[in-house]
Parts: sequence; structure tokens; C-alpha cells
Amino acid sequence: MSKEIGLKDAISIGIGGMVGGGIFAVLGLAVSLAKGGTPLAFSFAGIIALLTAYSYAKLSKKYPQNGGTVAFVNKQFGNGIFAGGINNLLWVSYIVMLALYASAFGSYGSELFSLTGTKEWDVHIYQSAILLLALLINYLSVKLVSGIESVAVIVKLFILVAFIGVGFYGLTANSENLTQLTPKNWENPLLLLSGGMVIFVAYEGFELIANSISDLKDREKNTEKAYFGAVGFVIILYILIAIVTVGALPFQQIASAQDYVLAKAAEPTLGQVGFTIITVTALISTFSAINATVLGSGRVNYDIAEDNELPRYFTHKFWGKPIGFLITAILSVTLVNLFNLQSISTAGSSGFLLIFAIVNYVGYKRHKQLHSKKWIHLLACFLCALAFVTLLTQQFGSNRMGVFIAVGIIAFCFVAEWLYKRTNQRKQ
Repeated sequence: MSKEIGLKDAISIGIGGMVGGGIFAVLGLAVSLAKGGTPLAFSFAGIIALLTAYSYAKLSKKYPQNGGTVAFVNKQFGNGIFAGGINNLLWVSYIVMLALYASAFGSYGSELFSLTGTKEWDVHIYQSAILLLALLINYLSVKLVSGIESVAVIVKLFILVAFIGVGFYGLTANSENLTQLTPKNWENPLLLLSGGMVIFVAYEGFELIANSISDLKDREKNTEKAYFGAVGFVIILYILIAIVTVGALPFQQIASAQDYVLAKAAEPTLGQVGFTIITVTALISTFSAINATVLGSGRVNYDIAEDNELPRYFTHKFWGKPIGFLITAILSVTLVNLFNLQSISTAGSSGFLLIFAIVNYVGYKRHKQLHSKKWIHLLACFLCALAFVTLLTQQFGSNRMGVFIAVGIIAFCFVAEWLYKRTNQRKQ
């Protein structure tokens, strides 16, 4: 029998899923796109996440299954090529997220070693090593993974809240950079929206709550509270972090420290100590996020294979765990070593925006069974689709490789599913 979890536990799962490596990886990228309008960009992304959380909450309450997103898509579309393609995209998007977190870990790790005066290694060594270490930990002990995540959530939230408090104190003492937040320093609306969509990956983790709803106490009363509590808290947290960061450093410094900007933003008030504390926090956060994502993605591709949407090979075991753990890690190592942060982030955000558009559509089609407001599902679906198109359109001008990767991944997921289904039919 599953152990029941309380509302606070469910909210913690959502917050832990969102405040992982995303904010450390993409904050500098967001500022480079939105400039002084970065808090607004986080608000745009947050609104889409909040509306999508409504669909997830209603679907989770009606279908409280551990499959989460996979279960919702299959419930509406069956086990055909379309559902298989979307579910494969979910797995591949997890792989992209792992590459994103590893990229952030590598950047912060490299900076920490440079502080100690130790000979610096190539950043790709840090990125690859942390993914392989997380893979080893997942093979050794799932309990250890959850233990690391539990401690990391408390540590990173405490330090980020402290960072915000100290940052606002610093702004009152040195307010000249606050002018960077005024509308004259905002980018045009398209770039503001695009900035919000590139960083959408920093919000996607709320969907992990779906996997724990079947164990939630008072599910009827607490499901919506779990989703909205987690997403609402993180929206406020991210907006405050964006205000402090833009207000702490000139844009030129933010651009030069783009890959480790959060640590750099702690320097004006706390000096080298602040830089070091935030750097260590980033390493803890990205490491815990990598651990949890390896576990989650390994289970997702196992579930997809069980539903006959991936080859049965993915249900095989290696060293007592699904072979998908190993495949996921190998693909993530390849991705992080081949492409830059912006291309990885674009691919991750576009994948999840498309998946969330589909989940919102499922909510719309099933609103009568869900006893929900269909216009909210429809609005969320439209905004996700609009954001998806806006992201790819804007990025095509400045980051063509990222767009090719994103579109290529989506196309590959559906073509591979079509080929798999066709091969299976021939065998039968």
C-alpha cells in the first residue's frame, strides 16, 4: 500500500521540480533577451504555467494515475501514433532538461574551481561527469535520490529567499541600477514574450505533482491547492529573483556572466562570499535536479514501452534498473557536449509548450467529465500554442540551430513512432 502524502509534501514536489536547475541555467539568457523587462518575461511564462496547472489539476483529480502526462494523453488519444509521438517527446524533453541542468552545473562548477586557484578543467568534463555520477546514484539507490532531493529543496529555497532579502537591501543602498527595470529599458513585446518562452523550462517541473496525486490525502480538496500553491509560489520567487538580478548588475556584466549570473548578482552586496554561496547552491540544485530527472525519465520511457509506444527493449533491465536510465544519460551527455545553452533551452521549452498545449486540449475535450471550465482549458491551449510559435519564430532569427534542433526532435519523435508501429504491424 502506498504511503499517503500531505498537501505540503505535494506542494514541495512541485516546487522542487520547478526550482531545480532551470533558474540557474536560464536567468542570464532571459536577461539577454528581455533586458529590464525580465520580471515581466517571467510573469508571462508563469501565467501560462498557472493556466496549464488548472488542466493538470482537473485531470489529476479525475485520473489519479502515476503515469501523469503519459496517462492523460493516452486517455484521450489511445495508443496510436499521435499519442506515442507526444509521449516520446516527453521523454526526449526530459533528456533535453538533463542537458540544460548539466550545462548550468558545468558553468557554476568551472567558476567555483577558478576561485580556488585550482587548475580549471574544460567545462564539458564537469557536464559529463555530473550526469554519469547521477546515473550511478540512481542505479545504486533510489532512496538516496529522494534523500538528496529532500535536503536540496530546503537548502536551495532557504538560500534563494535569503538572496532576495539581501538583494533588496542592496538595492536600497545602491539604487542606480534600478533604472534598468524601467520600461525604457524593456525590449519590444515580441522579445519580452520570447524571453519568457525560452525560460519556460524553469516552470515545467510542476507536472511532476501528477505522479503523486494517487497518494495525496483528501485528493478532492487538495489537488488544486497543490498545483496552484506550487506554481504561485515559484512565480513570485522567480519575479523577485529577476528584479534583484537586473537591479544588482549593469547589463554588460550580466551578459559577460550569462552562464552564472545568479552568483554574480550576489557579489555587489556580499562580495566573494555571496558569489561562493550562490555558486555552491547552484551546484546542489542542479545536481539534485539531474538526479530526480534521471529517475523520472527512466520511469517515463519504461511506462511508454509498457504501453507499446516504444520498443519492448526499453522494459529490459540493466543492473536491476530499466535500461532507459542508461540510454537517457548517454543521450544527455551527447546533447550537452554538442550544443550551446540557448539551443538546448529553446528545444526544451518548445517541447514542453507543445506537450502542455496537448494536455490543455485534453482538458478542454473532457471538461464535462472533469466538471471544469472549458474556456480556461481552451485559453491555456491557445496560449501554449501561441508561445510555441512565437518562440520558434523569434529564435529563428538569432538562434537558427536551436530551432532546427527543436523541430528536428519533434519530427523525430513522430517519425520514429510511425516506423515502430508500422514495423510492429508487419510482424503481426
